Amino acid sequence: MNNIHRTAIIEDGAIIGDDVTIGAYTIIGANVKIGNGNNIASHTVIDGYTTIGDNNKIYSHAALGTEPQDLKYAGEKVELIIGDNNKIREFTLFNPGTSGGGSITRIGNDNLFMGYTHVAHDVIIGNSCVFANVATLAGHVEIENNVVVGGLTPIHQFCKLGSHVMIGGGSVVTQDIPPFCLAQGNHATLKNLNLNGLRRRFERSDINEIRNAYKELFESGRPLSEVAKELIESTNNKYVIELATFVLNTKRGIPFTRK
Repeated sequence: MNNIHRTAIIEDGAIIGDDVTIGAYTIIGANVKIGNGNNIASHTVIDGYTTIGDNNKIYSHAALGTEPQDLKYAGEKVELIIGDNNKIREFTLFNPGTSGGGSITRIGNDNLFMGYTHVAHDVIIGNSCVFANVATLAGHVEIENNVVVGGLTPIHQFCKLGSHVMIGGGSVVTQDIPPFCLAQGNHATLKNLNLNGLRRRFERSDINEIRNAYKELFESGRPLSEVAKELIESTNNKYVIELATFVLNTKRGIPFTRK
């Protein structure tokens, strides 16, 4: 049974699942699809071709699915797709995709978006990420799983953050950050591995393998691509292969200081 406040506006055509709560003065557009068990607080706007999974909690004054902030957008059909069990806090802004970027902004499951987080057009976000207050993701950014982005941190368009990355608060990210790494600063550079995050989820033996690979890649002074290829050929450790493959495929480069 749904609990929809009498002042909420649900436009004809919107699809609302079961056990959904919608607060006062919230507006749900005609092309929105909302799954089961969602809790949507007051004064929220959900518009456009937006699809929301199950059991998300969306706090007041969030704006989801409104037109992308891209001057090339000309009214074409574009989408915002949000998974399950996300917490989307106050005054967040999520835009749909654009035709030039695949037409979809896609967000996975179990993420926390703190207040004033901005997710721009054509962004892809995995699962179990945390975005602190005023984290701002420009267009075409890709974020893999278990990433933490500190507060007041902008991420430049087309950047990619690998899995288990941590970005220190107040940083400015303009290049790709490889998996398992800690980066911070303006502009953000690699500082070390995200050891605290790795210790929560990884076996010691895997951490040691990743640590050795990090040293070879970023502290040996040798060419990155050469080291990455050697690591892929010489190990069976899936995490080392993930790290080395990311380095080989980077498009914006890796921000590190050569020894």
